[in-house]
Amino acid sequence: MSDAPVLSAAIPILRIYDRDKALEFYCDFLGCTLDWEHRFADDLPLYMQVSRGGMVLHLSEHYGDGTPGSAVWIRTGNPRSLFAELRAKQASFARPGATSDEATLTDPFGNMLRFDGSRN
Repeated sequence: MSDAPVLSAAIPILRIYDRDKALEFYCDFLGCTLDWEHRFADDLPLYMQVSRGGMVLHLSEHYGDGTPGSAVWIRTGNPRSLFAELRAKQASFARPGATSDEATLTDPFGNMLRFDGSRN
C-alpha cells in the first residue's frame, strides 16, 4: 500500500474585472456553464467557477488572484470542431481558425486560453 499523495487536475484561477464581460466570453462565447458564484458581501469581489466538459476555471475579481496575461493550456479532443463552433458565433472579439489543431484566445482581461488538440 502506497502513501503517495493523489493529485487531481489543477484548476487555474484567472483574474477578471467585470462579471458581465466574463460571462459574455466564457459562457456565451465559449459555451461554459456558470457553476457557482460567491461574494462575502455585496460590495466585495466576485469569485466564480465556469466549466465545459472536463475544463474547469475559477474566475476572480480578488486582488492577488491571478495575473492578467496568464496563459492556460487546455487539451481539446476535437479542436477543429470547437474552433468551427466558435467561429460560427461571429464574435467581434475572437474568431479562431477552424482548420488548425491549436488556437490561442485572449479573454477581455488579457488571459490567454491555449486550446490544443495535437498532443492528446
